Amino acid sequence: MSGSSGEQAPAYSSILSISDEAARVQALNEHLSTRSYVRGYSLSQADVDVFRQLSAPPADTRLFHVARWFRHIEAILGGPCGRGEPCGRQASKGRREQPQWSPPAGSPPCKLRLYNSLTRSKDVFIPQHGKKVMWYCCGPTVYDASHMGHARSYVSFDILRRVLRGYFGYDVLYCMNITDVDDKIIRRARQNYLFEQYREKQPPAAQLLDDVHAALKLFSVKLRETTDPDKKQMLERIQHAVKLAAEPLERAMQSDLPAAVADSCAEALLAEAKDLLSDWLDCALGSEVTDNSIFSQLPKFWEEEFHRDMEALNVLPPDVLTRVSEYVPEIVNFVQKIVDNGYGYASNGSVYFDTAKFASSERHSYGKLVPEAVGDQKALQEGEGDLSISADRLSEKRSPNDFALWKASKPGEPSWPCPWGKGRPGWHIECSAMAGTLLGASMDIHGGGFDLRFPHHDNELAQSEAYFENDCWVRYFLHTGHLTIAGCKMSKSLKNFITIKDALKKHSARQLRLAFLMHSWKDTLDYSSNTMESALQYEKFMNEFFLNVKDILRAPVDITGRFEKWEDEELELNESFYDKKAAVHEALCDNVDTRTVLEEMRALVSRCNLYMAARKAARRRPNRALLESIALYLTHMLKIFGAIEEESSLGFPVRGPGTRLDLESTVMPYLQVLSEFREGVRKIAREQKVPEVLQLSDALRDDILPELGVRFEDHEGLPTVVKLGDREALLREREEKRQVEEEKRRKKEEAARKKQGQEAAKLAKMKIPPSEMFLSESDKYSKFDENGLPTHDTEGKELSKGRAKKLRKLFEAQEKLYKEYLQMVQTGSFQ
Repeated sequence: MSGSSGEQAPAYSSILSISDEAARVQALNEHLSTRSYVRGYSLSQADVDVFRQLSAPPADTRLFHVARWFRHIEAILGGPCGRGEPCGRQASKGRREQPQWSPPAGSPPCKLRLYNSLTRSKDVFIPQHGKKVMWYCCGPTVYDASHMGHARSYVSFDILRRVLRGYFGYDVLYCMNITDVDDKIIRRARQNYLFEQYREKQPPAAQLLDDVHAALKLFSVKLRETTDPDKKQMLERIQHAVKLAAEPLERAMQSDLPAAVADSCAEALLAEAKDLLSDWLDCALGSEVTDNSIFSQLPKFWEEEFHRDMEALNVLPPDVLTRVSEYVPEIVNFVQKIVDNGYGYASNGSVYFDTAKFASSERHSYGKLVPEAVGDQKALQEGEGDLSISADRLSEKRSPNDFALWKASKPGEPSWPCPWGKGRPGWHIECSAMAGTLLGASMDIHGGGFDLRFPHHDNELAQSEAYFENDCWVRYFLHTGHLTIAGCKMSKSLKNFITIKDALKKHSARQLRLAFLMHSWKDTLDYSSNTMESALQYEKFMNEFFLNVKDILRAPVDITGRFEKWEDEELELNESFYDKKAAVHEALCDNVDTRTVLEEMRALVSRCNLYMAARKAARRRPNRALLESIALYLTHMLKIFGAIEEESSLGFPVRGPGTRLDLESTVMPYLQVLSEFREGVRKIAREQKVPEVLQLSDALRDDILPELGVRFEDHEGLPTVVKLGDREALLREREEKRQVEEEKRRKKEEAARKKQGQEAAKLAKMKIPPSEMFLSESDKYSKFDENGLPTHDTEGKELSKGRAKKLRKLFEAQEKLYKEYLQMVQTGSFQ
């Protein structure tokens, strides 16, 4: 508290000497009016002394100076000061203490959970090193065209990868391998090479027929030994097709037809019997193929095709790509260390993994993913490969459950030098060696198709943990579900597959991706017309929303007009927006449940559509800022999923044919001018009553612009909506609209004809006099009374009273109709 100033003390002293309290307060008010009453917190003792005499501020509003000072001092000193009571300051030298702040309770954040095949449950995802995620994905075995089964796996993993990176903010290192050394590749490469040599020799027709019959005989043995019903059915179809193709050539030779006819039949047979002849030639001559380049050309070609397919599907390329053929030294070292650690053994130039030794170790367990499949010899032999399950190879193992780490190469197989003699890698070891070299002793995520769990991934785990002497080579194992066609598993070996290129001829990459997004990544997906139709409808639904929002945003408005007052409708829509965003987040945390995410996004768009429709009905513009926020959020989510290209600012971009040109930004200004010009012309045509101009305007909208991929939507009392879309889609839409209109017209004409026929029938009935209506029914009645009413049936029996009564009612009804007819004739209303 500051000391008293010389000028204040005498004034306050004289005021305090006034005995009458009202007069004293009046004098105090006059004194304060001559000086500023706000002094901050620097108070004199005189201030305190004079206000100690007041128990409350004065009620008279004219004494406001005193009242203000009283409240000011009361606030600083911490409460009212009664007369004669000591007035002290609060703690902290006259300042009020800042009240304690209580943080909001909030709600616990969602944690990302992923379905982990190692636990068969959804586990909280916790990377080993902060936000860094090390991920290895099993890539394709490149010996044939990539099919939709591959798309199912790699598009699904692409979505998961994008979500982890783009939504959850993880730093993902994504590694994928290419299997370019494998039993299937070796066999296919030899077969292709031998068949091309055979074709180039142009065997005579008779020789070709003999060779085909020899191949069919070998094929029949294979068919008898096949137990799998689906594969057996496939082989039977091949056998039947080859026999049918051989018949024309046999007839041509028997009938001594011209050489040109026989050559044509031979070429058709050669094409149909390619698989049979290739297999037959490989059995006879495969061991003579010794050039290693033959085994590298095939996988190189199909790897290039695979990458093109992935690019066409908008699948991000891996950060690191490995090929088996480039990692043979690392694979040899990997195998050697497994042997050194006591879990592998050499046998006749091959090296096998000792499953019993591994399983008996306290630090390890075999068959982590599918323990119930351990010992399944059919699955184990499929994992070893067709070229590696001969009787001599099986006898080299200590246990039937052991699997090859390194295979001694036989004649007709590629080989590399190693400590055990020339050989080649086993299938399982390649992933372990490549992933282990790049990602170390423990990775966060390992991914692959569901059918790879056993034996491939279980064997990978075993041999990798045997190498690193740990029990945690993979923390989270993710397996994508199968893709089926009409309920049947898609498989190259069953020749039951649709290539990615063929699928992209029917549907766009976005539509295929949306189909995958509409299903759980870990569940079986049936690739069917119904599945794709759902994806197409979803794309159309979302695109219409984006186009409507773009049209709203194109409407001219000044800067301040972009921010409009929110009313109840906007508040409700915004609340729904935030609810849906929260639901989307929860769904993504729940094993990246994109199916639920897309449904929540659909529900949000439906809510926006209702809002826009209500605004349109009220002839009011929707709130552009709010709709833009929602549209940008939906665009952002679809970008994260890879369903919208990164460069698109809002909604689905519209590209020029075969180019990256953004048509929307290029042509929309011109279309907007055209739309405004057309509106002006239509207005004048309506005012001047020139229907021909209106017809031309409608023809522009309905016939010309859709051919250019442009849609004009006219709304009464509102500006025309301009939308740029896919030309083919707009033409289909136009055709569907015409079909609907044609159906309506047909039904209308049919109804008119039906009504006309009914009226004609009614009129014909009205013209009949009641006395004549029964006379023509001689097959029912034999006698009639004077009015024409039947009295007896055909047998001469008198009609019963009940029947006579019914006929009387019909007679009276006809009598009424006939009178109406006569009245119509008299009045001239009958035409």
